[in-house]
Amino acid sequence: MLLNPNQLTRKYPDARSGEIMAATVDFFESRGKARLKADDHARVWYSDFLDHIGRERIFASLLTPSEYGASADCRWDTYRISEFAEIVGFYGLNYWYPFQVTALGLGPIWMSDNEDAKRKAAAQLEQGEVFAFGLSEQAHGADVYQTDMILTPSEHGWTASGEKYYIGNANVARMVSTFGKIGETDEYVFFVADSQHDRYELKKNVVNSQNYVANYGLREYPVTQADILHRGPGAFHAALNTVNVCKYNLGWGAVGMCTHAMYEAVTHAANRHLYGTVVTDFSHVRRLLTDAYARLIAMKLVATRGSDYMRSASADDRRYLLYSPLTKAKITSEGERVITALWDVIAAKGVEKDTIFEAMAREIGLLPRLEGTVHINIGLLAKFMPNYLFAPDGELPLIGRRDEAVDDSFLFNQGPTGGLGKVRFHDWRAPFDGFAQLPNVALLREQIDVLAEMLTSATPDALQQKDIDFAFGVGQLFATVPYAQLILEEAPLSGVDDALIDEIFAVLVRDFNSYAVELADKRATTDAQAGFAMRMIRRPVFDQSRYDQVWKEHVLPINGAYQMRP
Repeated sequence: MLLNPNQLTRKYPDARSGEIMAATVDFFESRGKARLKADDHARVWYSDFLDHIGRERIFASLLTPSEYGASADCRWDTYRISEFAEIVGFYGLNYWYPFQVTALGLGPIWMSDNEDAKRKAAAQLEQGEVFAFGLSEQAHGADVYQTDMILTPSEHGWTASGEKYYIGNANVARMVSTFGKIGETDEYVFFVADSQHDRYELKKNVVNSQNYVANYGLREYPVTQADILHRGPGAFHAALNTVNVCKYNLGWGAVGMCTHAMYEAVTHAANRHLYGTVVTDFSHVRRLLTDAYARLIAMKLVATRGSDYMRSASADDRRYLLYSPLTKAKITSEGERVITALWDVIAAKGVEKDTIFEAMAREIGLLPRLEGTVHINIGLLAKFMPNYLFAPDGELPLIGRRDEAVDDSFLFNQGPTGGLGKVRFHDWRAPFDGFAQLPNVALLREQIDVLAEMLTSATPDALQQKDIDFAFGVGQLFATVPYAQLILEEAPLSGVDDALIDEIFAVLVRDFNSYAVELADKRATTDAQAGFAMRMIRRPVFDQSRYDQVWKEHVLPINGAYQMRP
């Protein structure tokens, strides 16, 4: 179930996809852990990695829609992009990040009607260039309603003045997709800027890492019609739709980071003796490692299944709009919990400078806080809750594995944002019914039924729904439902055994309990709602044979299964 760079097993319909993954692994393994760690600590700009990306045409193949590709291997295919995101995350957030912000920077370009800009972007990808997404500002964060980047009419078009903040790759990108407003009309605009232009001021790197996360300024920067990607509402929609596509990648970054950390942690613990006992024989260590493994496998199952819905998206099937923020918010948060559990096992080893774990522990907390905070994304999920829980659409198609070699073209033709409350879903109960024989699956179903009863019998009022703290409490409970649904849908596709599924759901039942207690404790929660919250609590079913099977067949074999080359 876990990525092992020495045994890449994901199947593709073409040879090129496998070559991309193997070449990426070889780049890191040929350099070795010592070089990787030294570059990390010295904050070395990863020009060698970007040179490799260009030389091997990796971004050109992965991030160019086939219509604009220079060769037949080009397509935007979420299935294979997912494994690439997992692999670069496996070797560190520093290498996942330039991929992520390149994808973000390309979003407004591929979504535009500017054919010349698209052809230029495709040519630059072939030349090995990276891209940047100039949305955030220091004063406004990622609030797309506000921008101080202003375009003023000039003889040849406009001049742009303003600053952007938190912009990755903006030190080198020759096409920086920049969001602003046209001053005379106050209408939104997306345009392309060149980081090497003399009116482009690279002010500073705002982070202390290998990445360059720029604060840049434009000072009467000349903008012509040829540089315009979107004007008016289209620019606003392009900003949100780009994030809809790319926030999904954060889940895979977390999966990769946690997987490498788990290899190190289990191997260390299984070969260390304390008080005359192998560390992995301590009961608390087994519980921590088993829970961490269950959470990590759940993360991967959800992200894998989410890809199918991203690839199947259409104007009539917008289920992806739930599963993308779910992947971002829930998987990245679970990644923090995995790292914390592993750290509790290996203790001081987790801060040693020559371990991969040290970097993962330092950086895992960034992912829940990128592309909108967890609170923002959990709040977004609430818009889908009524239709998801209470109004299933039996006409929606059942989605199988989407691993064919085709473009995910709808992702760049999503249309206007909004209308989230109208998005329909298939019946979430069906996958639960398929695993009803597993005791912890049945228990979680009972908990969800009580949640649904609370929402209909003690419905949150308008003030509660505007209370972000209260809404987050309800949102955490709700998020568990589609998260569990995707696990159960993916489990048979990935061949997961019943023992591991039930162990995963034992963890979910405990989590649901904690969310219920937290909701009951909110100041805005009514007595009736608190009563329902207490009714949600269930004790997970513990089965010693199931637990032992997961430990012996899944967790303990991680010991020594992979170690990065020195």
